[in-house]
Amino acid sequence: MRKLTLYEQWKRISIDQQGQMVKHVWDEYLLEEKGVYKGILSRKQQLAEGTVDTIAKSFGLSNVYMVAFLDGIHEAVDGLPPIEEVVAETEIKLEIDFKRLYKQMVEYKAEDLYNLKEWDDIFTQEEQKEFYLEQKRAHTIRKGEKIGRNEPCTCGSGKKYKRCCGAA
Repeated sequence: MRKLTLYEQWKRISIDQQGQMVKHVWDEYLLEEKGVYKGILSRKQQLAEGTVDTIAKSFGLSNVYMVAFLDGIHEAVDGLPPIEEVVAETEIKLEIDFKRLYKQMVEYKAEDLYNLKEWDDIFTQEEQKEFYLEQKRAHTIRKGEKIGRNEPCTCGSGKKYKRCCGAA
């Protein structure tokens, strides 16, 4: 029988058979994750390199929680292997882009993480506000000017919009 990957182990303990989050596991993980971020930010640690096992130990995490952490931070780090394939011996290089990380936390609505006081040692309050607004605006949908049914179609066919691209 094949051994479960770390990600499969994480899914097995964190999601129940009905597809719901296992609250006590997530509560424990999120508390540990917050501690890792506090440590990274307070030390301005942009780089960690080695095996998953080695880095997990340096962060005070189990290998399974380390994979959950990698899954959460993947958008702020380039070059991570597919999370589904990561094992304890996988060599990784965590080169963290703090700006992308901050924006990712805003996107995921992780208020307890993007409001950590340790960010003040990385970015000014003005920069944090700017990144926050940039991220919020990035997902704002702006509707274009409405095309009237009897106006010429925007595709250039020469037909009325209602008889061309506006036909339902």
